[in-house]
Amino acid sequence: METKKAPQKTETRFLLFPAEHSRGCEIGLHLPGSLQECGFNSSQPLVLIVHGWSVDGVLESWVHQLAAALRTRPVNVGLADWLPLAHNHYAIAVRNARRPQPAHPVALFQDSVDFSRSNVHLVGYSLGAHVSGFAGSYLGGRQKIGRITGLDAAGPLFEGTSPSERLSPDDAEFVDAIHTFTRQHIGLSVGIKHPVAHYDFYPNGGAFQPGCHLLDFYKHFTQHGLHAIPQTIKCAHERSVHLFIDSLLHEDMQSTSYQCGDMASFSRGLCLNCKKGRCNSLGYHVHQEPQAKSKSLFLVTRAQAPFRVYHYQFKIQFINQMEKPIKPTFTMSLLGTKEEMQQVPVMLSERITSNKTYSFLVTLELDIGEPVLLKLKWEHSTVWASVWNTMQAVIPWGGGSRSSSLRLRTIRAKAGETQQRMTFCLENKDDLFHPAQEKIFVRCEVNSKALKRKFR
Repeated sequence: METKKAPQKTETRFLLFPAEHSRGCEIGLHLPGSLQECGFNSSQPLVLIVHGWSVDGVLESWVHQLAAALRTRPVNVGLADWLPLAHNHYAIAVRNARRPQPAHPVALFQDSVDFSRSNVHLVGYSLGAHVSGFAGSYLGGRQKIGRITGLDAAGPLFEGTSPSERLSPDDAEFVDAIHTFTRQHIGLSVGIKHPVAHYDFYPNGGAFQPGCHLLDFYKHFTQHGLHAIPQTIKCAHERSVHLFIDSLLHEDMQSTSYQCGDMASFSRGLCLNCKKGRCNSLGYHVHQEPQAKSKSLFLVTRAQAPFRVYHYQFKIQFINQMEKPIKPTFTMSLLGTKEEMQQVPVMLSERITSNKTYSFLVTLELDIGEPVLLKLKWEHSTVWASVWNTMQAVIPWGGGSRSSSLRLRTIRAKAGETQQRMTFCLENKDDLFHPAQEKIFVRCEVNSKALKRKFR
């Protein structure tokens, strides 16, 4: 009498998420008719989610959040569930990632319903981003997968490797990547820092994200060692997923990113240029323009959804000679045609010296409309402000001391989202600026050609 063999455990399951199957409906070659039963619509594109390395062998909640957000679009939503291969020591999971799991359903769709690979979009998170890349490379040929999105593609064992050993622009017709946690920890970067796509987006510089607290990481690491890593890195690493979800749920609030060499230059407002494809939308609605060379784009985001902010470059020229460099603290209040923003910090990257123009970036969480007035305040400690005001009352300074005052007449601005250029002039003719003082600037007319040269 023959003994029945137990059914072999499937290494990777493929699920579809039609509206009536919020937890997923399994498809596969071993399930005849499953495409029809699971409601696959061959006239619509397929977006296949690919999760990453698993510590506990359970799908994370973001998978279903992303699936639900994608279902708001006219697409088939699927999942490559490779948990049996991902729930291992990280190095073993990396080795398993090289198996072309997501390529299998694509082949099934092609054979069963004559479905074009160009209609396939793989969305891979962390190690799943490289899994998606290997699948795209495996399929290859004359017709590539339409798109791969890498959500903070894993860094350990991939940083510094050749394109064939990781996600790369060659793996699909269009590849975009969002980098949110590339900061080094214990000698490793959680997310890969190196560009891996046609368009690589670095929100807030890509190293870390607002609202995620590094202090918790170090506190938990001292208590639990390596077991603390998965929980404490989750916020910044997973922010890539939530930025992508945000682009689906807030179509009227798309985040604009700008091509730039690094975050330091971007923080000076030097990169708010949208000419020749230098800016693009972050997330699902990215403009798909494959480039011969990877483009790195930067932006600032809020700490929670909706993540969009409004980027402005400001240029101030201080026209007096300084006896010694100073680095004052300024705040700016902006009045627009829609809203008003109060006490926005102004971050100068260098000390103020002699006659020179200083550029800086200001980001606003509200759409204030077209700016019409701004107030610049020279912030100082309460003690210093009190002493300064007393001295001003007692001693006639005349023209003012060079070491404790500044002269400025105009402020130039550029709005990143609208590409509009503006100039603000002093409301009155008193151009001497002292500590604890506030100056009011209003929109003024300038020569347009001269203004364009200033922002090149």
